Amino acid sequence: MRVGWVMPGLLICALAQGFSMAEPTEPAGTLVREVVYNELHDHQKHGYWRYWIAQHVQQQARLEEQVETADGPLTRLVETGGRPLDAAAEQQEENRLQKLLTSPQEQARLRQAYADDEKRIGRIVTLLPDAFLYDYDGEENGCYKLRFRPNPAYPPHSVEARIFHAMTGELWIDMRWKRMARLEGTLQENVDFGFGILGRLYKGGWFRLERTQVSATDWKTERLEMHMSGRALLFKTIARETSQVRGGFAAVTPGMSLAQGIGLLEPHAAATAALVPAKFPPAR
Repeated sequence: MRVGWVMPGLLICALAQGFSMAEPTEPAGTLVREVVYNELHDHQKHGYWRYWIAQHVQQQARLEEQVETADGPLTRLVETGGRPLDAAAEQQEENRLQKLLTSPQEQARLRQAYADDEKRIGRIVTLLPDAFLYDYDGEENGCYKLRFRPNPAYPPHSVEARIFHAMTGELWIDMRWKRMARLEGTLQENVDFGFGILGRLYKGGWFRLERTQVSATDWKTERLEMHMSGRALLFKTIARETSQVRGGFAAVTPGMSLAQGIGLLEPHAAATAALVPAKFPPAR
């Protein structure tokens, strides 16, 4: 479930929309616990994938191609602002990847960043069963829809937990595989750090994560949107505006080396851009 929290288009669930599902027979909280178990354990035997990423980060549009390796994901920039890279920018990307291939320090940084991202994702997913209370809210596109709200008995002990625990939202679960298909949350109150002296995230910030099944066992992030604002120490305004769409998922050799991954990311901007279908416009 790599994210980079790295994550519109139709949410694809494995069941057809016309399938009539039985009424839930287990408590919503129990179902969420089973889903989290599947997410964490299935991830340990995930495949490796290549795909494109169209994103806007702080109003900057980028199109990238990414391939997953044993040392972490490799990314090559293809377009900025809707335009292919010029020769100088292409050479800069080539130099960056070649430096990574020959520098033990750069490789160590890549592995550490990858490990940190994996741990962060694991911590957030692990929060779901205990940090919230859940209620069934019908079914949609072959998924159960659940509403969640903070569990007042849960004590958040980290910055991530405090932010996440201040949210209410909806969770969609694919019932054929018991996997998370979509997650949306909105901050219901300001979140202060150091009693508001060190910083504050403002009420109303929100995120949306949509996932799609790419193989019998693998699910990948298809869309990620995050819109948060606040202020930091000395009243500096902070904002986090990210909108990202991924697609064109293609399996690659499991556990490939950095050299193999870089070989798959040779410059071919026009070909990569052509992979982005009309139903997945650049993220807004």
